Amino acid sequence: MENCLFCKIAEKKIPSAIVYEDEDLLAFKDINPAAPVHLLLIPKKHFSTLSDCSANEAPLLGKMLALAPRLAEEAGCGVSYDADGSPAGGYKTLINSGPNGGQEVYHLHLHVIGGPHPWRGQR
Repeated sequence: MENCLFCKIAEKKIPSAIVYEDEDLLAFKDINPAAPVHLLLIPKKHFSTLSDCSANEAPLLGKMLALAPRLAEEAGCGVSYDADGSPAGGYKTLINSGPNGGQEVYHLHLHVIGGPHPWRGQR
């Protein structure tokens, strides 16, 4: 996709603050973060939306989801447990699909959002 912003980031034609990269995936800091931690995880292969993925992409999608906790932990917002076993910390994962789903860039991406209740508007 020649005009896709995230394809250009994956191809290193546009600079980004990369936090993870392998042969299939790239993760970078969002340039307009909604929280203290706001990472975007993208497949290097272009899929416009999650709806464009088939069962063939299950391993790639699973790899994305499995990577999210690691990225959150490395960014300082992983889930931890207090001495009494109560959970603490945490992060939110989000995939927007289509215009009614709030998608703005039409390249599949997973948001990893963390910090003190970022989904409640606190930064």
